[in-house]
Formats: sequence, structure tokens, C-alpha cells
Amino acid sequence: MSILVVVGYKEPYKAEEVRLRLWKLQRDYLLDLEDAVVVVKNAEGKVTLHQPVNLTAAGAVSGGFWGALIGLIFLNPVLGLAVGASAGAVSGALTDIGIDDNFIKELGATMIPNSSSLFVLVRNSTPAPDKVLEELKGTGGTILKTSLSHEDEAKLQAALNA
Repeated sequence: MSILVVVGYKEPYKAEEVRLRLWKLQRDYLLDLEDAVVVVKNAEGKVTLHQPVNLTAAGAVSGGFWGALIGLIFLNPVLGLAVGASAGAVSGALTDIGIDDNFIKELGATMIPNSSSLFVLVRNSTPAPDKVLEELKGTGGTILKTSLSHEDEAKLQAALNA
């Protein structure tokens, strides 16, 4: 079962810094992240989502490849490339993996200006969570939402505050 954790930060770049630490933990096989989204609310109140994968671009590249391949079969690869890329881009834009974007935007709207939040969906964690907590120690932030037990939530908040 996946675990959702949303942590709010008073600085606009802190969430991205912590997400980089989480990627390092994933590279070291201590976490298996399903999704990690950074939300920044600027001074004017505009909310921006920074997702790890641009699905629109990935869909356009994939669709362009398949369109060109099919176009080669029908002797019109340029038309196939154009149709495939546009169909792939539309498909990628309509696809949502990981954390629901509407949930992220709703919570992002409640943020204070010049702040950031980190939305993390963890697929699996290490049997030794102390290493994960040690890496997150002292990063600050406040847990806004989580699917952790109250005891695990308290341990995580204590590590963030340390």
C-alpha cells in the first residue's frame, strides 16, 4: 500500500531541495517513490506544479515515433509523425499518474505566498526507516496531510524539526 505525505515549507525552494534528497534515497534503494511533486506559490499567489515527468512531452515523443513508423508503411512518414506526435501529446496531457492533480491544486491554493509544499507518494520504504529519517533530519517543514499512523507521523515531524 502506498503512503502519502504532504509537507509544507515557508521557503519557496525548500521543497525542491528535500525532493532531491528523496531522489538520492531512492537511488540508494531506501525508498521506492511512486510520485514526488513540488508545489510553489509565488508572492502574487500563483500556484505552480513541478512534476518529475512531463507526460505531454513524453506522449508527443512516443506518438511521433509510432506515427512516423506507421507513416513509413503507408509512404508518408512526415504526416504520420505529425499526427502521431499530436495524438501522443493529447494523450499525455490527459493522463495522470501518481497523486491526483486536482488534490494537489486544491491543497496548493491554501498555501501562503512565497512558500512551497512537497507531495510524496511512497510505494515502498526500507525496513530500516531510521536512515530515511536521518536524511530528512532538520529540513524543517510541517506535515499537512499524511496516510501514516499517528506514531509514524510524530516520528517524521520530530525528524523534520530536529
